[in-house]
Amino acid sequence: MSPLYRSTHDRKLAGICGGLGKYFKMNSTDVRIATVFLMVPLSIVILLGYIIGIFVIPKDTSD
Repeated sequence: MSPLYRSTHDRKLAGICGGLGKYFKMNSTDVRIATVFLMVPLSIVILLGYIIGIFVIPKDTSD
């Protein structure tokens, strides 16, 4: 697998979902939809994970 990076090209907020889509070889829209659906039962966990990911996951400079 390739390393996990925040996308600088396929981004809406911070590039987390775009980077996860590239990492798992999925469409980033599917990752965004799954994130929205998971926000309902796991809102605090997903939100904290997203915020932590902004600071921990480096930006992809190859885009």
